[in-house]
Amino acid sequence: MNAATADPRALLDEWISGARSAGLKEPTAMTLATADRDGRPSARVVLLRGHDDGGLRFYTNYESRKGRELDANPQAAAVFYWAALDRQVRVEGNVERLSLAESDAYFATRPRGHRLSAWASRQSTAIPDRAYLEARMREAEQRFPGDDVPRPPYWGGYRIVPERFEFWEGRADRVHDRIVYVRDGTGWRVERLSP
Repeated sequence: MNAATADPRALLDEWISGARSAGLKEPTAMTLATADRDGRPSARVVLLRGHDDGGLRFYTNYESRKGRELDANPQAAAVFYWAALDRQVRVEGNVERLSLAESDAYFATRPRGHRLSAWASRQSTAIPDRAYLEARMREAEQRFPGDDVPRPPYWGGYRIVPERFEFWEGRADRVHDRIVYVRDGTGWRVERLSP
């Protein structure tokens, strides 16, 4: 692995592109770990929906477990793992909500069914059975019969503002490559770690 790359975001782009080129399913899938106010962790897989100088973006229901945890403890870790490529990227940082305009813009690009399901599902809440969810979906379809399905007020985006990236690449005899980027002012300090 080339440790000379000055910006970890460029290396993340390169590795995601490599996963796409390899035909891997969901190359932007990342395990997102959050913790509640008491530090009890939870993790789930979400999709990276873009990243830039500001951070890594993902979207969800603000009232979901992850949303409640991020409100109480706005820090997260994310892991990308591409087993077929023997590569992993870890990201850690503070989390902030995206603006309403950013959330609206992304929501408008989602397929109609995905926009309707955001209205039908109160993510992470208990429901009596599958039929209840299907009935909620039919209600959403009737409420918004055309393509104009607005973003629910409880749904939107977050940005992980990275403080640390770690790139791991498998090597023979478990002498793996591990390169860490740690935020240092406006730049990044780069270190190689022992595997």
